Amino acid sequence: MDIYRALDISGRLTPELRREIVREFGNRGKKALDVVDQGGVLRYRDFIVVKGKTGDYIVEGGFCTCDDFTFRGNECYHIIAVRIARYIRAETEIEGWYSDTPGFFRKKSE
Repeated sequence: MDIYRALDISGRLTPELRREIVREFGNRGKKALDVVDQGGVLRYRDFIVVKGKTGDYIVEGGFCTCDDFTFRGNECYHIIAVRIARYIRAETEIEGWYSDTPGFFRKKSE
């Protein structure tokens, strides 16, 4: 059975689904589970943001702003975390706009 379908049906992360996620996605799956467990998938009014180890990453419609996605084109752990969080309703709702956060429009090199 598809992992995401199983998550949709169960609505929660069972030990069996956790093992299946790690089996299917390896280290990316493990990192995604860690992010979800820590409440690191944030739904702002304008973006879904994942708190990564080195910063915040915007995830929208199968796209992520992280280097792993940008350079390798793979489904990064941020995208996996968002998908898991959606199915088990574990997104943290933020009553604001991510684009209003200080430094949002500033380039990383500044």
